[in-house]
Amino acid sequence: MRALICLLTIVCLSACQPMRPARLSPMPSLIPQPVSVERAPGSFTLHEGAVLNVRARNAEALRTARQFAARLARARGLHLDVRPLADADADGGIVFILDATHLIPGDRLDEGYELSVSPRRIRLVARTPHGLFNGSVTLWQLLTARMQSRHALDVPCLYIVDYPRFAWRGLMLDSARHFQSPEFVEKLIDEMSLHKLDVLHWHLTDDQGWRIQIKKYPELTAIGAWRTPAALHGGAPRYGGFYTQDEIRDIVRYAAARYITIVPEIEMPGHAQAAIAAYPQLGVSGKRPPVSPDWGVHTYLYNVEDSTFDFLENVLTEVMALFPGPYIHVGGDEAAKDQWQASAQVQRRMRELGISSTAALQGYFTARIGKFLAAHGRRLIGWDEILDGGVPASATVMSWRGEAGGVAAARQGHDVVMAPSPLMYFDHVQSALHEEPPGRPEVVSLADVYAYDPVPHGLDAAQAQHVLGAQANLWTEYMDTPQRIEHAAFPRAAALAEALWSPRSRRDWHDFLARLPQQFARYRALGIAFADSAFAPDIRAVAGKRSGTAEVTISNQARFGKIRYTLDGSAPELASSRYAAPLTVNLPATLRVGVFDGRGRELAATRTLALSGLSLLRMNSDELKSCNPGGGLPLRLSGPGKNGGEDVYRVDIFDPCWIYPHVDLEKVHAIDVVAGERTYNFQLWHDADKVVLRKPLSPGGELRVYLDACSGDALAWIPLAGAANADATARLHAVLPARTGTHDLCFTFDRATPSPLWMIDSVQLLPR
Repeated sequence: MRALICLLTIVCLSACQPMRPARLSPMPSLIPQPVSVERAPGSFTLHEGAVLNVRARNAEALRTARQFAARLARARGLHLDVRPLADADADGGIVFILDATHLIPGDRLDEGYELSVSPRRIRLVARTPHGLFNGSVTLWQLLTARMQSRHALDVPCLYIVDYPRFAWRGLMLDSARHFQSPEFVEKLIDEMSLHKLDVLHWHLTDDQGWRIQIKKYPELTAIGAWRTPAALHGGAPRYGGFYTQDEIRDIVRYAAARYITIVPEIEMPGHAQAAIAAYPQLGVSGKRPPVSPDWGVHTYLYNVEDSTFDFLENVLTEVMALFPGPYIHVGGDEAAKDQWQASAQVQRRMRELGISSTAALQGYFTARIGKFLAAHGRRLIGWDEILDGGVPASATVMSWRGEAGGVAAARQGHDVVMAPSPLMYFDHVQSALHEEPPGRPEVVSLADVYAYDPVPHGLDAAQAQHVLGAQANLWTEYMDTPQRIEHAAFPRAAALAEALWSPRSRRDWHDFLARLPQQFARYRALGIAFADSAFAPDIRAVAGKRSGTAEVTISNQARFGKIRYTLDGSAPELASSRYAAPLTVNLPATLRVGVFDGRGRELAATRTLALSGLSLLRMNSDELKSCNPGGGLPLRLSGPGKNGGEDVYRVDIFDPCWIYPHVDLEKVHAIDVVAGERTYNFQLWHDADKVVLRKPLSPGGELRVYLDACSGDALAWIPLAGAANADATARLHAVLPARTGTHDLCFTFDRATPSPLWMIDSVQLLPR
């Protein structure tokens, strides 16, 4: 069979000369990398109005062809004449063939395709409509290898055989904490489809919001979909929203047309505060809490009465009517058992059921829901905590607490989806640059994601077959705008797509980097607010050995591309000075830095740094050291802006404390601190006692400055009462007493209560 396929390949490319790789044009920039790409000399020219012949009596195949033609017209301004069931393949055109008898060698998921380009035509063939769609994505990438608008496109002769490694290639979108419009959800679905990602895990309920209309229980959205944010001085307007059932049907249809399955998540038994806010009888205490304005681990759980299971089954009945896919996600994570343990009613119910522990009670809860779903032909999937109390044999486990849950589940015979924290948690920042938006401050880089393999070590071949694939999670505590979601997702989703689609033997980090510039051009054409963090110049400056100079080092995370710079204010170009070694720069100066690939394409937007004697004596919150290395809970939080906008602050929410290291106090006489305040809206569960509160000297608290250690007698202190302006920022000034030698300066905010949370934006040392 392989010999026959090779023969067909040669026939397809018969008009091309025998392959001489040394004389071929470069391989096309395709992401994810196909299983096999064979190049041949020559090219095919696609002209305006060329025929796209669809050889299939299949509505899905025709829909895919029309989608492809519309996408090409938007990106390149080139229009095709889509003809269903044309009698013959016209020269100068494209043919899409759906043939259920056609063998795609190596394809076990029926998502594969073959794509051939000869000087006469382009031919795409697949066994299934899904495979045909995947092939159309690859062809669209081939035709957008250069994004200049023109009415004829040259495509190199080639032959591609392609199919995915894993079936579950996903992203999780958290719509519970911040509501996204239906239009944005559909845009994200489009973006996923162009990476051959095929599962959208849609997180629709949590403590902070209930986003899905349930007609039997209207209060779920009348109350549960609206959240009043925590505010320093109260009066913040509530915000939120929900998806009507008609909107959800439209989104599900939209996704299905792009071969993306949506897996809805309805959280239980924990993360239930929004539902209990709507219907207090579902909870343990019977009291009505607010829809939570806070982050963190909450303690509201559903009770385990039959009436509550009736409620959940009624909810799931409406959910199943909206989402036709095989999986329903029931959460199961972070179900803090405090309320169950404290409730006499729940304890009595446990005795009636013969259940001895609250972990086993969650197992009973999950099994009962799983049985209901199975009776309706659906499969339960949940976060790996569902293993702790026992789980139905048919359940699928999503491993998030590292990979251990996935390993244990696969060994027990459960199917597994890998989504381990922190690597698959895209709410982590992508670089250590101060310009990064809010996020968890531990970096999950593009390289980290690209290197990931979903099959953990320690599984034998049979157990590894239970690994369906993996997904990355877009938790939105930090991402309150569509732009921040896209920044967090892309291009890391491209790295994930290649890790899940391409064979391990075809994955090459440096080759992936070389293909990214063209992917970035596609992102720009599609209006995707992607991150260039991997290539962005990281500019570091310290005082030079000569007075009035600075020593500057420049690097980038990926260590890829040519770094060019200017000192005359002009924009850097490929012909500008190339950075090769640390620079000595006379002060003051304005340094502008760009990064380019070998073809002169810009890999990252130009960064500018104004250098002066004062700038070398300033550190922002990301540059200051933590007082609790390896401990505490540091976050990169959005907060008040110095100019009325919004800034990002790095702060340890257990102990707001920073260190400015190695200060020569013989040369420094004062400090200026820019700080901001925000409400303390964190649910810390059993970690609440770790919050450090230092007794203040004044009613509003103060900023204290210590020498070396973060305790003892303060070197200086600044009252905070009345310090903040209308934008909740403050400029705090203190004169330092004379001291000799070099010391660390430690900064703490002393307050009687956690809220407000004061945060340092920057510390400026002022020379004597």
